[in-house]
Amino acid sequence: MVIVQNTLARFKRFIFGRPLQTVARDRSLLPKRIALPAFASGALSSVAYAPDEILLILSLAGFGATVYAPWVGLVVVAVLTVVIISYRQTVYAYPSGGGDYEVVSKNLGRKPALVVASALIVDYMLTVAVSVAAASRYLGIVFPLFANHKVLVAVSVVVLLTLLHMRGMRQTGRGAALPTYLFMLVIGSLAVAGLVKEAWGTLGIAPSATYDIIATDHFQGGLTGLAGAFLILRAFSSGCVALTGVETIANNVPSFRKPKAQNAAATLAVLGVVSGLLLFSVVHLASATKIRYVEDPSTQMQLHGAPVPEGTVVGPVIIQLTRVIFDANNIIIGIVGLVTALILVTAANSAVKGFPALISVLAKDGFLPRQFYTRGDKFSYSNGILLLTVPTVVLIVLMQASVTGLIQLYIIGVFLSFTLSQLGMIRHWDNALKTEIDADLRRRYRHSRRINMIGGILTTVVVAVVFIAKFTHGAWLAVLLMAAFFTLMLAISNHYTSVRAELDVPNLSAARVLPTRVHAVILVSKLDRPSMRAISYARATNPTSAEILSVVFDEEHVETLKAQWEKSGLPVPLTFVDAPYRDVTVPIMKHIRGWRRRNPGELVVVYLPEYLVQHWWQGLLHNHTVLRLKTTLLFTPGVVVAAVPWQLGNEHKATSLVRVVSEDPVDGDKSLGEKRGS
Repeated sequence: MVIVQNTLARFKRFIFGRPLQTVARDRSLLPKRIALPAFASGALSSVAYAPDEILLILSLAGFGATVYAPWVGLVVVAVLTVVIISYRQTVYAYPSGGGDYEVVSKNLGRKPALVVASALIVDYMLTVAVSVAAASRYLGIVFPLFANHKVLVAVSVVVLLTLLHMRGMRQTGRGAALPTYLFMLVIGSLAVAGLVKEAWGTLGIAPSATYDIIATDHFQGGLTGLAGAFLILRAFSSGCVALTGVETIANNVPSFRKPKAQNAAATLAVLGVVSGLLLFSVVHLASATKIRYVEDPSTQMQLHGAPVPEGTVVGPVIIQLTRVIFDANNIIIGIVGLVTALILVTAANSAVKGFPALISVLAKDGFLPRQFYTRGDKFSYSNGILLLTVPTVVLIVLMQASVTGLIQLYIIGVFLSFTLSQLGMIRHWDNALKTEIDADLRRRYRHSRRINMIGGILTTVVVAVVFIAKFTHGAWLAVLLMAAFFTLMLAISNHYTSVRAELDVPNLSAARVLPTRVHAVILVSKLDRPSMRAISYARATNPTSAEILSVVFDEEHVETLKAQWEKSGLPVPLTFVDAPYRDVTVPIMKHIRGWRRRNPGELVVVYLPEYLVQHWWQGLLHNHTVLRLKTTLLFTPGVVVAAVPWQLGNEHKATSLVRVVSEDPVDGDKSLGEKRGS
């Protein structure tokens, strides 16, 4: 068994690296230049697919509807700006890293906090799934070999990120810097070049502009009436994926270097400016170059009134813009595609980093198992990372790594947590104003409350829009998952509460009372070395009464054990119990429970001699009767189990612990003799 444990420890160290000392924890904290790519890449990377989803929804009403894309993008950027400003108030007010959950928990109560927690859990999983699915699509453009293996590529990326995070936060944080800054440079250059060409009148038209988009039956008349307004709302809700990842910074304030709150707030501001500018620029240029983007070109597009050629593929918006602005340079297209794939992987990295921190807080508060609270060898929340990985892989496989399919489950949880967080912040400032007398602080609190009020009103409207627009298109599944997590966490909390109530000692002085009598039972099959050691240990505890208990399989066994017992001169009675069905556990349990019924106020201590083998394969050659007995006895009221180990192969090192004692029988057993049970 020891060999197996050592082998597993070496394997763990090989995969995840050497453990870090506690004093190294401060050195793992992140400066702003590393925290930005580590935590803010989710919103930045949405530029890779948010414009696609806006155009995809609007294209259902034909190409003419896509002229509304810049306006939809502008509204999304406005919402992003308000949410960023609102979260800056949260960072300053709650720098401990609980984020939305902590805000709602402290200000609105337990159940609203669980609603937020369940929403964030689901959306963190979807953030990873969407990001790696989009990354596999871009990798398929750069490396055509991957194009038909999107699911395998996406799952491989998730597994790789899991291993990196299990090795420690500092390494993955610094590893995220290069792709994030490259993406900002590449897309920023693309946007600037496109806007300059547009200003000079030299901006070209996308190759996909030659195709005609076929409007669906519901939108043959374009964006008119209630159906048209509903479609614009759907496009807006899809574009709101640009806001995912904003809460990750608020959840990870403790990971920043000091001053933590100021550094986190500054990172949020940079995120808002850069993400908003890149998103709007890409959407605007996509409209200016007349880019067509649909989910299925074979059924949604025509070329001069005829179906498009078989196998026609319409690339993502960023790739199409690269072809137009840089004149279809394949090298540049490859660079843009690779950098975009890397930033999407970095976005998944940000979620993998933020999710375990949230899970740890929930575990600390008793809403999830305690195992999720502690950090691993590398200061990472290993169990939380694994909890994120498994369902994310399942989602990717079920949805076949479809970005559009996964996005239908997206956003509603994010904005639900946004809204409850803003309501919690309003309550926070109200409570602060009740006790604060300093005029400057009161003025600052009122200003922050106004910001959160605006944010709360706006996000409430967005929640309603997203719920109406997306519920029948897949958001119902996200709501169902949130309800499942809510129910599960509530059940776990109730369990921990009941356990605490049962284990609490109301009167500590009364709890010090010792049992009046203790009966020792030593289970043996023969009087070998492990059995003799167990008997010695039992006698050393000076129990009130004791007995050596053995199960009878045949008369030869009885006579052999009786002869050994008589020869040993042990002052402890020998008792036999029959096993008519050749099972050890049942007759032993029947005997012990019978003793408990006859002596209800007496404590029974069962001594189990067992030997430990040197190699794992040797364990396969021995039965596991002791393990079965332990499992059964542990659930028997009034019974304590004491295992007495004997390590095989080291008997020459063993020191006898048997001391010379009086050969008088144990108190309570005045006559030495054999007892036979039925």
